[in-house]
Amino acid sequence: MIFSPGDRIRYECTGDDGLPLVRYGFIGALSASGGPVVVMLDGELAGDVVNLSQVQPVTITTVELCLHGTDLVDEPELRRGLVSLWHAEADTAGLDIDSLHAVGDGECDAPGGWCLAWLSAGGETYVLRAVQLPHEPEMVRIRAEVSRQAEA
Repeated sequence: MIFSPGDRIRYECTGDDGLPLVRYGFIGALSASGGPVVVMLDGELAGDVVNLSQVQPVTITTVELCLHGTDLVDEPELRRGLVSLWHAEADTAGLDIDSLHAVGDGECDAPGGWCLAWLSAGGETYVLRAVQLPHEPEMVRIRAEVSRQAEA
């Protein structure tokens, strides 16, 4: 991915407490050699120099939550709450969601996978899914994916 100054980014790092942390901001400056970039993080006045490999563009499909606990998908009440949690993260990232329609308690559409909601953004249709990670089954990832129904 080639970035330009002003591009909205998602920055994955480790917080002071040693836990994974996701921050949002903008590209402030680039190095000529593809090396570190200056990132202007939301809520901070100074820029941080970070490795290019730690930043992603903010898009509907890159904003995700990774949460610990299979009860989040096993319990219908908790599955319903995942939609609001993801929507709050999308707001923090600065995404404009045109519409979001929850699928009740969610629909199991694959082993360890749940369809939680349908959403539209930028004229495209997406499905919000919760998936237990195969390599880390106690972890649940919630993110939007391009809707296969919209492709058909």
